[in-house]
Amino acid sequence: MRVERMKLVASSEGVSIHCPEKGRFSFFNSPYPSHRSFTGIDLYPEKRFNEAAPSPVAGKVTKIRWVKCPKGKMFDGSTRDCVILLRSLENPERWIKILHVSPLVNVGDVVEPGDDLGMLLRSGFFNFWTDPHVHVEVRKPSDPIRARGGFKLERVIRVKASRVVNELRGRVVESKPEYSLVALNERFENGIPVRLNGQIGLLDAGIPHYGWVGIHTDVNPSLGGIVRLCKRELGKIRSAYSNMCISDCNLLFTLNGKPVGLSLYLFPSSPPLVKIVPRRPGELDLKKLDEASIVIS
Repeated sequence: MRVERMKLVASSEGVSIHCPEKGRFSFFNSPYPSHRSFTGIDLYPEKRFNEAAPSPVAGKVTKIRWVKCPKGKMFDGSTRDCVILLRSLENPERWIKILHVSPLVNVGDVVEPGDDLGMLLRSGFFNFWTDPHVHVEVRKPSDPIRARGGFKLERVIRVKASRVVNELRGRVVESKPEYSLVALNERFENGIPVRLNGQIGLLDAGIPHYGWVGIHTDVNPSLGGIVRLCKRELGKIRSAYSNMCISDCNLLFTLNGKPVGLSLYLFPSSPPLVKIVPRRPGELDLKKLDEASIVIS
C-alpha cells in the first residue's frame, strides 16, 4: 500500500482531516447541503478518475454501501456512488463518512492518512467540470449516512493573505472542453483574496452558479459584513462559523463576451489557480498560454 504525503487542514470532534500536500481542498465549492452548513469538506488529490485516492483520516472501515445517483449531465458518469464509513481511531465515538471513492479496502481494514483508500469515481452527483475528489464528514454512529446532520468542521490550516486581488487576469496553464485553469498575473498564496470589512479573506466557491460564496479568514467574521472582489461588492455575510463565513453573490463574470463561472479552492502548498467554467463543454476556445481576462459585472 502506497502512502502519500498529507497535510492537516481541518478537524471536528477530535477527528483530524488531511489533504494531499500537492492537492487542494474546499469547504464551500459545492451545491450540496453539508457545504452550506460547515459540515462537509472536499479534498482534491490532483489525480485522474479511476486512480487511487489517499485516505484523509485514520480509521477502521466499518461499513461500505453503494447508492444510486443521477445520470451525469453533459458527461458520462457512474450511476452509483459509494459511501465508506470508518470509525475514527482518534475518537472511536465518531464515524467518518466518505463519498466518491470505489473502495480498495474491506470492512475491518485500518487506514492511516495517505494510505490508498479506493479509486476515484466520476459520480453522477457531479457537474461536468467537477474534478476527482473525496468528500468527508464527521458523523454520529447512529446517523452516519444522511445528507444532513454532520458535525461542524474547523479549518486548522492558516490562510496567508496580505493584499487583495485587483484584477482577474492571467495565463491559461491548462485547457480542456470542461474548463480552463488560469494562473493570475498577481501572485498569491493558498487562495484568491478578497476584502472583508477591512480584513482579507480567501475565496472558496463556485460563482455565480451556486449563488453563494465561502470565505476563509483568520478572524471571526461578523454577519452583514460586505465582501469585495476587485473593489466590487460581491455580497454580504449571511452565516459564519469559527474562521469561515458564507455570503451571497451579486456579481456575474464573462470571458471574451461569454458568461462563465469561476471555481475557487484553497491550496495547502502551491499558488492558487482559477478554474474558468463554460456554460457547456467546449464553449470556450482557450489554449494553453493564452491570456485570459475575466470581466466582472
